[in-house]
Amino acid sequence: MRKLYALFALAGMLLVTGCNTMAGAGKDIERGGEKVQGAAESTKQKM
Repeated sequence: MRKLYALFALAGMLLVTGCNTMAGAGKDIERGGEKVQGAAESTKQKM
């Protein structure tokens, strides 16, 4: 029974860590998209 509890605790920790990692990756991708959009806007204004 202890092994089952340990397994569930480990799975829970992995899920929480995974959520934080995905949220961070999403923010990084969003920032990259904003920079590309800004570069496109500045290029469009020059034309």
